[in-house]
Amino acid sequence: GISTSIAVFCHELPHEIGDFAVLLRAGMTVKQAIIYNCVSSVLGFCGMLIGVLIGNFGSAPLWIFACIGGVFIYIAFVDMLPELTALGTKKGENPFFHLILQVCGLVVGSGIMFLIAIFEHDLMNLLEP
Repeated sequence: GISTSIAVFCHELPHEIGDFAVLLRAGMTVKQAIIYNCVSSVLGFCGMLIGVLIGNFGSAPLWIFACIGGVFIYIAFVDMLPELTALGTKKGENPFFHLILQVCGLVVGSGIMFLIAIFEHDLMNLLEP
């Protein structure tokens, strides 16, 4: 429990500080950023409670996982695609080179997630003592 708590703290502290910095950079005052950060955390906790309650009914977890997976894919592409298209090429560079690198990155990332999904049980057996 202690090692898990330390790991969660080491993950969440930089994450919350980063969120706070993003809110400040967006033009909020310190007080507004703290309030919005706290509201976000409380709403996340409420979502967890609702998910736990709904997750105890029959096949609901499968639908929840499917919907949340789709939402994560949507958010990733909404954040990534504008960044991918905004990349400027330098003089003399071929813009297709950037496209090929970006597509390769997407394919490699998707392939890694696919392999993890296919070999999930084998990986779990590897990690068990």
